[in-house]
Amino acid sequence: MKSALKASAAFGALLMATTVAGGAYAAESLQDVMKRRGLNEKDMLAAAKTYTPTGGRDEFLAFSSGGQSGQVIVYGIPSMRILKYIGVFTPEPWQGYGFDDESKAVLAQGNVDGKQITWGDTHHPAASETNGESDGKFVFINDKNNPRIAVIDLHDFETKQIVVNPIMQSEHGGAFVTPNTEYVIEASQYPAPLGGEYVPLEQFNDKYRGAVTYWKFDKSKGRIDPSQSFSVELPPYTQDLSDAGKLVSDGWSFTNSLCSERYVGGIEKGRPPYEAGCSANDHDYLHVVNWKKAEEVYKAGKVTKIKDHPVITLKTAIEEGLLVLVPEPKSPHGVDVSPDGKYIIVGGKLDSNAHVYSFEKIQAAVAAKKFAGKDSYGVPIIDVKDAIHKQVPLGLGPLHTQYDSKPCVAYTSLYVDSQVAKYDYCEGKVLDKISVHYNIGHLMTMEGDTTKPKGKYLVAMNKLAIDRFNPVGPLHPQNHQLIDISGDKMELLYDMPLPLGEPHYVMAIAADKVKPAIRYKFGTNSRTDQQSAFAVRPGGEKVVKNGNKVEVYGTAIRSHFTPEIVEVEEGDEVTFHITNMERAQDEVHGFAVSGMDVNLSLEPGKTASASFKADKAGVYPFYCTEFCSALHLEMEGYLMVKPKGAQQMAGKVEEGVKYVKADFDKQYKSCIDTQAVIDQVVAYITSTNFKDFPSVVALVEDATDQLNFAKDARAKADEAAKKEDWQQATLWAGQWWQYQVKAADIGLRAKTYLEQNGAKPAK
Repeated sequence: MKSALKASAAFGALLMATTVAGGAYAAESLQDVMKRRGLNEKDMLAAAKTYTPTGGRDEFLAFSSGGQSGQVIVYGIPSMRILKYIGVFTPEPWQGYGFDDESKAVLAQGNVDGKQITWGDTHHPAASETNGESDGKFVFINDKNNPRIAVIDLHDFETKQIVVNPIMQSEHGGAFVTPNTEYVIEASQYPAPLGGEYVPLEQFNDKYRGAVTYWKFDKSKGRIDPSQSFSVELPPYTQDLSDAGKLVSDGWSFTNSLCSERYVGGIEKGRPPYEAGCSANDHDYLHVVNWKKAEEVYKAGKVTKIKDHPVITLKTAIEEGLLVLVPEPKSPHGVDVSPDGKYIIVGGKLDSNAHVYSFEKIQAAVAAKKFAGKDSYGVPIIDVKDAIHKQVPLGLGPLHTQYDSKPCVAYTSLYVDSQVAKYDYCEGKVLDKISVHYNIGHLMTMEGDTTKPKGKYLVAMNKLAIDRFNPVGPLHPQNHQLIDISGDKMELLYDMPLPLGEPHYVMAIAADKVKPAIRYKFGTNSRTDQQSAFAVRPGGEKVVKNGNKVEVYGTAIRSHFTPEIVEVEEGDEVTFHITNMERAQDEVHGFAVSGMDVNLSLEPGKTASASFKADKAGVYPFYCTEFCSALHLEMEGYLMVKPKGAQQMAGKVEEGVKYVKADFDKQYKSCIDTQAVIDQVVAYITSTNFKDFPSVVALVEDATDQLNFAKDARAKADEAAKKEDWQQATLWAGQWWQYQVKAADIGLRAKTYLEQNGAKPAK
């Protein structure tokens, strides 16, 4: 109690000091700050446009690829605050991803030819759509290096599924979704024999191919269904990015390509490198695929199975009229369909124009069979003049395009010029340009790849940062720059360093569309969204031994694990199943075992497991890795690994402190006094309309749980006191008080929330 009083006095002194400091801070004017920091009015306006006050929320959530990290990065716009790294193709310890048994099973779905792959090169996230609009339900992300697609559920921002493309050896044209997320599109990159068998490069033209896969997505299950998916074989060009048609062009997809020369390098043999041979022609080819008709062909069984995967051969695609080609600027990197679906914009890295194609003209040419010829594989080619709407001169190195909420307004990145161009693609007129820093790749506007872009902001994803941030060694962070596009002129607002891999594309969703959970149903396996078979309720904890296999069914709550001491024998195969019993928002527990490479993240209601072999006798502490309460450091236990065949020692643990009746009486009085404070807080809360505040309702539920635990601990203290076992009575009274303190802490948080948010007297 004395220590509590000291802590209270210290807190009061800190509060007074903070108040004084706050007064001094308030005395400094805005002009003083500007002068001290060397800022001008333009700087302050930019800061005001991005500043999100404490406790405030962002208008949009951005989902960025993590490049070589194999992850997805989530940040808010306009604040540019990083909110989360989502483990996808790479283990991520904080979330326990790749460390608990459940997520290891997800990562194992991504094994390639039986080989464990522990990294990925994420490039293009896509949001699930309904009627062409982002619906805030799922995110899909590709792995360029190992052709895979992952599904992230925005219910909890966790990766649920990884599918491996069975016929591709690399890919770049994923992930892109059709307007109702019927399919997730994935196009190959570097040509290879479909299926991955060895074929000499001398047979490149005959045996190497590209492909585009249409992965069927089951929205009700939140999973890709490989059994209902198919691919279309493409010529051995280096396919690049894709996009799905919208509205009038729904049912079609577009994939651009480079290296239509089909050049095979060999600099080590004295041949010019790939970069020379793959940029010799004055154009490459845009692949236009009628995926709706391809779906019919697939369902009619007109496919060839490669590794059990249905493939519509190039010959069948030509015969069925599924595929046509349109010349596009050479070395393109991006194909983007306008919100109304009427236009397709392509930028070529070695060109200075944005090529705006008319879907209506392409359809007319297809219907009239008006072709300029065929490629070497018999694919019909539409003459560019019969497909083009406008060529808009933008600058050097046009790449990716995104759309504004204003009709006919688009933005294209200019890699060589390090600029963003804003233009009217209907009229072919440049409206504005802005310099970025440096060598921009992708760019993104708010929901700018949907039928209803939101405008407001643009993010430039720059490949080089150079001098924009404090030096951190030869490897620089990437630079994502936020640009205000709400007016006629673009305005640079903010530089955000991203130090985790090389992000490529980012997409943004209006934050109010995303409705994540704040807790799981009790005992949920978060990787499958099903009830875990290993969850136990308080009182049901147990250790089950079956030969050399030991399973621990445990629980976690502030601030202890049950059980706390687990004994096994050297050589045993051990599995811990831990369920977080908390219901309060953000009351996460961790679980780590020394020396066993075990780290679990246990969000409220979640059950997770960790399996390992206890292959060395010893004493292995385990503890909670999340600072969960004032007694976080006391949330500990021991895994005792006995030498094989060792006998159990007789006797009991001698405690360091002996308690007597006076200690019990003192602790008991503290509990009674604390309960009086709790009663006052409860009286205040219940006198208000607290049920109108969901956050407070959740806090009240949590506090009620703590008080129920306190009731049980009090009963044990009373029982021990009846037996005059003052050691146990005092300790259980102390545990009673611990639960009370947690309940009081929660109650005071609820009281403060009500006071700050206008609670009214209950009717």
